[in-house]
Amino acid sequence: MKTVIIAEAGVNHNGSLETAISLVEAAVDSGADYVKFQTFSVERTTTAKAKKLAYQKATADSNDSQQDMLRRLELSQKNHLQLARRCEQVGIKFLSTGFDELSVDLLCDMGVDYLKIPSGEITNLPYLRHIAGKNKPVILSTGMANMAEVALAIEVLENSGLNRSNLKVLHCSTEYPTPMELVNLSAMKTIRNAFHVEVGYSDHTQGIEVPIAAVALGASVIEKHFTLDRGMDGPDHAASLEPGELQNMVTAIRNIERAMGEGIKRPNEREKSNIIGIRKSIVARIQIQKGETLTADNLAVKRPGNGISPMLWDHLIDSKAVRTFAIDELIEW
Repeated sequence: MKTVIIAEAGVNHNGSLETAISLVEAAVDSGADYVKFQTFSVERTTTAKAKKLAYQKATADSNDSQQDMLRRLELSQKNHLQLARRCEQVGIKFLSTGFDELSVDLLCDMGVDYLKIPSGEITNLPYLRHIAGKNKPVILSTGMANMAEVALAIEVLENSGLNRSNLKVLHCSTEYPTPMELVNLSAMKTIRNAFHVEVGYSDHTQGIEVPIAAVALGASVIEKHFTLDRGMDGPDHAASLEPGELQNMVTAIRNIERAMGEGIKRPNEREKSNIIGIRKSIVARIQIQKGETLTADNLAVKRPGNGISPMLWDHLIDSKAVRTFAIDELIEW
């Protein structure tokens, strides 16, 4: 199974179209399948009273409100079209997360492959209904949610027209960056077993180990933030990979996919050629005369493995030698 790898540029463009285009090009170089941004209207998503979160205060002006911060990060409709065009030119697919209904409409008009529901909207009933009515595959992030909330969101989506086969549910921890002890990666398997959906993982840890492990556990989607420079000002840079790290993550995930194999335990073609040289056979420990009784004292187990298998040891013991055997000669019967 090929994992869908989403390079999450998010708002790491800091409101600059030039930087956003550079992020597209870095995503292409990494080998990711999609580069994803965020689509929102400040006025439609946030009130003036909404305060910045602790991690946002730590990485930008702590006196700003959420509205102040987000205004600097908002991309225009024209910017979206320019980014989608650049994605098409360089050979990567464009995605974005719409944080309100009109933003979702814009993305549908642009023909995105998936509609992404961010963790913060998992309890937004009108929004969930709007998404489900668009007749597109959906990716649902579940940061901050418990199992009852995930179940209710899936129920709303299904009752509003989404077929569960078109839903991918991502385990996620909405903490930037997420310390290892708060990842709880096994919850991804819990979600899959409870809801019988394809699962994935949206990662906010520092480094690439956890998303690689998620693929080994069966993630069909990996979403990972990246930036041109972790030292840039902005809310998400500190929990993001730099371009070389993103490339390493994609390479590692593709290697893990190949390593997972078909699941049938059997020797592969290259192993078969090693069997004779590595396995062992029953041989004569000392010279054995024809008719002599074969015992643990005059038999040994040594390479190569093209004779009688040592698993037949008990069948040989106390039988008679069919002929004379020299030291180290393969026993016959």
